[in-house]
Amino acid sequence: MQPKLPIQCPSCENALSVTQLSCENCATIVSGNYSLPLLLQISEEEQNFILQFFMTSGSLKEMASQMGNSYPTVRNKLDDIIQKISSLKQNQNR
Repeated sequence: MQPKLPIQCPSCENALSVTQLSCENCATIVSGNYSLPLLLQISEEEQNFILQFFMTSGSLKEMASQMGNSYPTVRNKLDDIIQKISSLKQNQNR
């Protein structure tokens, strides 16, 4: 099992940023202070929901059937994720 990329500080729970990237082939190292991509800033559960949405071609009806939930429950979950991503995007642009 591959380790998961942490997105929050284990001490204060603030968002982590990427400060170093390296090439395994030539050992080049790039340093700086970069924010995580937007979709990595949401929970694994939210990422899985988006993946399932994609895999069902955006059919909330199909997702509701697969998840054993009602359409309004799935729609509300999608709306919550949209709101969270919009907020993160707004904060990134500041």
